[in-house]
Amino acid sequence: QVQLVESGGGLVQAGGSLRLSCAASGGTFVTYAMAWFRQAPGKERVFVAAIRWSGGGSTTYADSVKGRFTISRDNAKNTVYLQMNSLEPEDTAVYTCARDSVPWNSGPYYWGYWGQGTQVTVSS
Repeated sequence: QVQLVESGGGLVQAGGSLRLSCAASGGTFVTYAMAWFRQAPGKERVFVAAIRWSGGGSTTYADSVKGRFTISRDNAKNTVYLQMNSLEPEDTAVYTCARDSVPWNSGPYYWGYWGQGTQVTVSS
């Protein structure tokens, strides 16, 4: 059974930084792409960043976070991270990690597993 548990959210002032963690269990972590999504109040959940399985490790980002956020993974700890710098009030949202359903995936992602999310609030 796949479980994803996020941590690291909180309240931060604009311009500050936070690092989110997502610990995964179940399945072979190294073979799956991982991602972060976010959902602001009253809005739909949107993609933030993704990182391919270990062999490639390539990353993609939403335009709104490029240059400010960095996704990374530690396969020894079965954990994916989201380092968020230069935070803005518009980054306030519940951040959720997701795991691809397809191992060794080099094509489109299939986000079949989701965590519960962690709240990030950025004050102005």
